[in-house]
Amino acid sequence: MDFKTALVTKGQKAGLGFTQDQVDEFNTYCQMLLETNKVMNLTAITEPEEVAVKHMIDSLLVYTQAVFAGKTLADVGTGAGFPGIPLKLYDKTIHLTLIDSLAKRLTFLENVLKALNITDVTLVHSRAEDAGQNPTLREKFQIVTARAVANLPVLAEYCLPLTVVGGKFYALKGHKFQEEVQEGQRAVKILGGQIEEVREVRLPDLEDTRAIIVIKKLKATDKKYPRKAGTASKKPL
Repeated sequence: MDFKTALVTKGQKAGLGFTQDQVDEFNTYCQMLLETNKVMNLTAITEPEEVAVKHMIDSLLVYTQAVFAGKTLADVGTGAGFPGIPLKLYDKTIHLTLIDSLAKRLTFLENVLKALNITDVTLVHSRAEDAGQNPTLREKFQIVTARAVANLPVLAEYCLPLTVVGGKFYALKGHKFQEEVQEGQRAVKILGGQIEEVREVRLPDLEDTRAIIVIKKLKATDKKYPRKAGTASKKPL
């Protein structure tokens, strides 16, 4: 199945509808991803149908219009742009910031945005720990997302400092999400958050269960977090 067909048919099964313009934009993104992947390690998933399901649709399962429309959103450790760019293509009203520590990945994303003529996206070359201590970014985002970046205790230290009080952090997680929820409770609380929902999701025609962990920011994060680069992964909260 080609990419466009997979995006539309599998998207319908996931409750997602696409305009023709969106299908074309997602297809351009897919083609650029696969072409660039030949010279830069962006993804292990290279079959167009799998890219449609396991990258694009997977990124969009977090989306609800009532929550995301018009919001400021930071995607931490965005890598090849997931879930940030699919969310922006799906809802142009999102004010998107993509944060990644590798400059060449951000160059790829810049090329994608130029090719699609997408504006209102900020690219930030930074480690997550440094971003969280940057006064122009700290507690500035109504929504923060992260997909397959780190275990929840570590990820919470990367993402909650960027989340505005009253905002939400969405962690897109694989099949071991229940273990991560247990391990992450303490860190989330220390950082000023509370796990509000663990939403189990399935990708169309795939058996594996995954989840979106929704964390609400209840109070400001202590200024000592995030700790200096590398500390969160070596000594999780």
